[in-house]
Amino acid sequence: MTLDDLRVFVAVCRAGSLSAVARELACTQSAVSQHVKRLERETGVSLLERRARGVVPTHAGRVLRDAAADGIAGLDLALRRLGDLVSGDSGSVRVTTGGTTVRHFMAEGVVAFRQRYPKVNLEFQTETSSRSCFDALVAGNLDLAWVTIGSPVRGIEQRTVVDLPWVLAVRADDPLAARTRVGVADLAGISLIRLPQNSTSGALLDTALAGLGVRSSSDTSVADWDTAVLLAELGLGHAVVPALPGRPVPGDDSPLRLIPVPDLPPLPVGWAVRRWDALAPLARTFADTVAGICAA
Repeated sequence: MTLDDLRVFVAVCRAGSLSAVARELACTQSAVSQHVKRLERETGVSLLERRARGVVPTHAGRVLRDAAADGIAGLDLALRRLGDLVSGDSGSVRVTTGGTTVRHFMAEGVVAFRQRYPKVNLEFQTETSSRSCFDALVAGNLDLAWVTIGSPVRGIEQRTVVDLPWVLAVRADDPLAARTRVGVADLAGISLIRLPQNSTSGALLDTALAGLGVRSSSDTSVADWDTAVLLAELGLGHAVVPALPGRPVPGDDSPLRLIPVPDLPPLPVGWAVRRWDALAPLARTFADTVAGICAA
């Protein structure tokens, strides 16, 4: 078996499809299948189970997938560190995160890092959820992921950088707009603009509301918190959102109000990596720079 065989096999397990990996690698489905068949000949066991919609790893396949993913991740990190040693201060830092994260959490950090390391290449890969960021971190040649901190994920280390309080976004003419704070009882029965179900932050909010006995309806779903705030400003509903850094505080002449909801537990966000102790020096410096500015 070869390292390419293992990389392709891990990618197939992640995607659940031979054809999807073939498109990703710009090769034929037959070529992808040959990688898997070679592994099955070497191990003497079946590694994939074919179903109506794609493939899933067998028990033996899961064992090999987990071991291969850990080994490939460690090897990739080692190669990145060797590359940084060769290139000195002209290496690269690769980050995966949501579409609005750079604006709210990293803008000052990016500027400060660029001023200190003008030759370093910064690469940002946009994903739609923390789960997608985890998958990209494990599968790709990436250093860091900025995520909502949630349940432990195998092969990933998470580190909270900042805890975000929640606020209720409403139009200035809404009956709740004059409040200095909103209790959870005020949220009962109102229509909330929600993130998709696969969103970690949306799931944490739903869990917190349910734990406090709050039931609310929703007829609008969005992909990110900024869109939720915009729709609330347009009067299309209420949005319980984290108080994001970099978002201007609405003035008296603004059509938007952001009212604290102190009864909800804050939302933890921060960095995720495969292994902190194997993180390349430039990537660690970038992570520390962003974390320090966020904490301040």
